[in-house]
Amino acid sequence: MGEIHYRKNERITAEQLAEVFKASGIRRPVEDKPRLERMLHHADILITAWDNERLVGVARALTDYSYCCYLSDLAVDQEYQHKGIGKELIQEVKREIGEEAALILLASPIAMDYYPKIGFNCIENGYIIPRKC
Repeated sequence: MGEIHYRKNERITAEQLAEVFKASGIRRPVEDKPRLERMLHHADILITAWDNERLVGVARALTDYSYCCYLSDLAVDQEYQHKGIGKELIQEVKREIGEEAALILLASPIAMDYYPKIGFNCIENGYIIPRKC
């Protein structure tokens, strides 16, 4: 593993996004490339982590840049996990949104212990209308 470089809003393909999702173990619709393309197109912030030209991590967020930001994806290739890449991806998102905006996310059950370690507070006053697919 070389030095990891972070890039802001660099265009990536749906195929690249699918590969990092698969390599990370995150559950996303990796076979639905048109949906992944829409996910990329409508993101306000896309921070990517690279080992030379290999995409190894992604943080994708939606925000108004003034009150709140939803971190919709955080994925790091399993070969690169536990090296601070996820934490740095989140720090890059926080730098983009500034201190006025809250950073919000939904955590998978296996990630519940991770987020408090990097500065997130668990909240209990949230609701969701689940997607159909």
